[in-house]
Amino acid sequence: MLGSNEGFVFILHSAFRLLHFPAMVITIDGPAGTGKSTVANAVAERLSFDFLDTGAMYRAVGLAAIRREIDLQDTRELTFIARLTRLEFDWSHHPPKLLLNGEPVGHLLRASDCTRAASFVAVVPAIREMLVAQQRQIGLDRGNVVTEGRDQGSVVFPNAELKIYLDAAPQERARRRVAQLRSRGEIVDYNEVLSGIVVRDKRDATRPVGPLTVPPDAAVIDSTDLTEPQVVDLIVARAEALRVPAGTSS
Repeated sequence: MLGSNEGFVFILHSAFRLLHFPAMVITIDGPAGTGKSTVANAVAERLSFDFLDTGAMYRAVGLAAIRREIDLQDTRELTFIARLTRLEFDWSHHPPKLLLNGEPVGHLLRASDCTRAASFVAVVPAIREMLVAQQRQIGLDRGNVVTEGRDQGSVVFPNAELKIYLDAAPQERARRRVAQLRSRGEIVDYNEVLSGIVVRDKRDATRPVGPLTVPPDAAVIDSTDLTEPQVVDLIVARAEALRVPAGTSS
């Protein structure tokens, strides 16, 4: 989290880049557990872009449903809750704070129950339609954005300047997820996490709306044997190669 002075400097730096470079949307898609959020946030920070965590938006709607004790298989009730839910980002912070009806909830969204709830929320067409519209508006409003999710390059921003598909072997993704959850004090079993990832991969790839797919014009990065900084370096290098200062020819 940035202090007030640091936040002001970050905003000024972002404004300077937006004035001197064409706006760019960078999409990072891929299955669960590939580190999309962490990588996208780091890339955004390196480039002085805004970071849009779309997965957090679905998790936040899931959290709202959990709090109201809604049956997660009742799509009508889920849609009703989503329509009542106000999602906003506080862009004065980096990464931006997600507010659920005015309440900062980022620290709650990576818990297992929110992850499970988000998987139900994400397959409801009416909810996806609402959140996709919000994501596109954010892209228009903010200009330079690094956005991550399952369908950012294929559905939400099909004309994005740079598309990345981040992948990794299921076993490695399970190992990372277990380490992440255990660092938060949760008791988890590796085999159960791996099984859940395999099931989720199949569900995400076959769902009727916003399925997980590799956009035809995306650069595929397999992070199984790469460190997070190495992945970030690869994406930043691609982005910088595409950046052309305003008023100059390519």
